[in-house]
Parts: sequence; structure tokens; C-alpha cells
Amino acid sequence: MTLPGMLLGALCGVFTGMSCYTFYFAEGLSYLSNDPNACINCHIMNEHFDGWQKSPHHAVATCNDCHVPQDFFGKYLTKADHGYRHSKGFTLQDFHEPIQIKDSSLRVVQQNCLRCHQDLVSEIAAHQADERNALNCIACHSSVAHGPTR
Repeated sequence: MTLPGMLLGALCGVFTGMSCYTFYFAEGLSYLSNDPNACINCHIMNEHFDGWQKSPHHAVATCNDCHVPQDFFGKYLTKADHGYRHSKGFTLQDFHEPIQIKDSSLRVVQQNCLRCHQDLVSEIAAHQADERNALNCIACHSSVAHGPTR
């Protein structure tokens, strides 16, 4: 084996080792579950978790019910995207505080609101003119899932 090959192998080994340790230390497997406690592995989510515990949704919905698509591939692709963005943000300390929902995540939440409350909003949703004027549940009901804002 040549020196460049050994260096490349060593770098790959160090990268793999550090990645595995980081995944273990950050309790990475917990994020694949449906347990809301996984969301508070990062202290920045404590206020959101506390609000959810006091909300009407606490008895009927977990974080995943609202914040990720319900199909298998969409769910885990979204979890991977969130995991990457959150780990990058917390590692490099370049996240917005207070934490803010991204437009793509807001669309997922909106779709899940409509899915769960279909019986209640089906008539309203059926009469939307275009996406620009689309129903936006969060605009009026932002405190429902996470309780009253402090």
C-alpha cells in the first residue's frame, strides 16, 4: 500500500470514528423513534416541549404527527434533513434563536393539520382559490400545539 493510500485510509477511519461517536453521543437512534423526549435532547427545544405538554394536542399527537410527513420515505428524509440542519446549527452555533420553523417544515405542519382535522376543515379547504391564498392553520392557531406563548 502506498503512503497516499494509507493517509486516505487513516482519514476515512478518523472521519468514520468521529461520526459514529457523535451519533452515539447525540443519541442519534432516539431520533428515529416516535418518542417526544428525543426532541429535547437539545436544550433549545425544552420550551416547545413544555408548551406541547400543556397543550390540547398532548393527548393525541406527538412531535412526529405534526412535524414530519406521514409516508415512510418522506418521514425519514425529513428526519435526516432536520437532523443534519440541527446538528450543523448546534455544532457551528449558527442557528436562529429563538428557533424558527423553515418554510418547508411549515408546509408539512399545514398538511398534517389538514390531515388530522379533515372533517372539520374539508369544506374550507375545498374552496381555496390558489396556493397564494391557501388556508394557513398556523396563522391563527400557532399556540394550539405548543400551548400559550410565554
